Amino acid sequence: MSHAPEFDTAACALAHGAIQPAADGRALVAVFDSPVATHLLHFAATLGYRVALAEPGLDDVTVDAGTDVVVTDHDRPELGVVLRDALRTPARWIGVMGSPRHAGPHVAALRELGVEEDEIARVHRPIGLNIGSKTPAEIALATLAGLLADRNGRPGGHTF
Repeated sequence: MSHAPEFDTAACALAHGAIQPAADGRALVAVFDSPVATHLLHFAATLGYRVALAEPGLDDVTVDAGTDVVVTDHDRPELGVVLRDALRTPARWIGVMGSPRHAGPHVAALRELGVEEDEIARVHRPIGLNIGSKTPAEIALATLAGLLADRNGRPGGHTF
């Protein structure tokens, strides 16, 4: 005789895959096709996000209040225009990848387009958790971990 395992809480049952998470409307748009974007979209879909790739811009994707927008290449000439357009949407979160050791080129690009400073400040950079990521898959993992922490009101890292 087989029996289903018993779980102490719904969170435990969810963690064991016995029940599916409720659809919470979360979505992720990766801007610019890149190796990181490929991993980011794959991992995000696995985590229950609606996913979309925007290349070269946001014209063909839906961005709502449940959407996180991640720009995966900070060297593209259309960076400023894409970020300006993202800031005009109701996106929950907007970020651009890049090393914290270098000034973000998005700031100057947005200023040149006349974007106000308070709007520029909505663009997160760097993004993701500081786990020493080097490969595209690691960068995508760190990015999604940071997005999940932010979405869940948590600091990320090892602070509980």
